[in-house]
Amino acid sequence: QVQLVESGGGSVQAGGSLRLSCAASGYTFNWCYMGWFRQAPGKEREGVAAIYTGSGITWHADSVKGRFTISQDNAKKTLYLQMNSLKPEDTAMYYCATMGSSAYVSRPLAPTEYRYWGQGTQVTVSS
Repeated sequence: QVQLVESGGGSVQAGGSLRLSCAASGYTFNWCYMGWFRQAPGKEREGVAAIYTGSGITWHADSVKGRFTISQDNAKKTLYLQMNSLKPEDTAMYYCATMGSSAYVSRPLAPTEYRYWGQGTQVTVSS
């Protein structure tokens, strides 16, 4: 079955960096849409970044452009999110998600487009 396991979260001061990882298994990692999402207490889950692993094309939310970068390692079947210049408003639980197939995703940053989710990893940024 499809499994996604996130890691790399933690507590950092504003301006710091973290790299999140998402180890995937149970489906063909290549040629599918994958994304990073976050949810802060009392707020809706929002898309942070997404990638189509077949071509490497990426999407990033306006709030993280220039600071966060999504990437993939097909050999390791791992998705990454490099987060630089972190701000207190980036504090949230971060999740990775996938369709688990080659199905087309029309809105790569929309949480409702994805079928499988990891358990999340907490990121806390202090000022």
